[in-house]
Amino acid sequence: MKEDFLRPPRTVTEWSADFVRAVGIIGVAVALVWLAPTDAGIAALALPALMLPRVLGMRGWFDLTVCATVLVAAWSNVLDLYRSIPGWDLLLHLICTGVLTVVAALILTRADVVPLTRDSGASRRTSLILAPVLALALSAVWEMIEWLGWAYLSDEIFVTYQDTIGDMVFGALGGIAAGTVLATSSLDRQRSTDDVATKRSRSRAGGT
Repeated sequence: MKEDFLRPPRTVTEWSADFVRAVGIIGVAVALVWLAPTDAGIAALALPALMLPRVLGMRGWFDLTVCATVLVAAWSNVLDLYRSIPGWDLLLHLICTGVLTVVAALILTRADVVPLTRDSGASRRTSLILAPVLALALSAVWEMIEWLGWAYLSDEIFVTYQDTIGDMVFGALGGIAAGTVLATSSLDRQRSTDDVATKRSRSRAGGT
């Protein structure tokens, strides 16, 4: 993980993902200076999620997808787009839940909990069935967090039965899309010949 996080970008998508990460960091500084402290806090909460795909060594195109999705979701909150644009909340629930389901599936695969990615040899049936289940679980956790925020932080957080069910329905749709991605796409970053040689030399050094 450390090697993946510190590696230099090589492809256009890897450079683009790092650019979005830089925008996220700069956005926190901008929010601290010109916006409310709560807005800066929301922007800062997105930073771990922006770094995660690089730590996991995800393929450039999905790294960029995760970063763009997280940044848009965070700043949509800061700019109050969820209230001002009809349907924006549902659209982001679909996309964010789908993206986070793929990330969670990769983490579960790397932790040897259950293989869910094509790179791990998981069957397509496993990915297509378990991804929506995982997405519903993530949606439920998110709705619990929203309720806790409404109950203990601010009654301005919009929480109703219809909103909760709608969010979870679109989250499940995102899970179906995530299952398709897991079943058909490679998520691990392509290793260069230099990466492979370095890894082999370190393994040999550790074995002596």
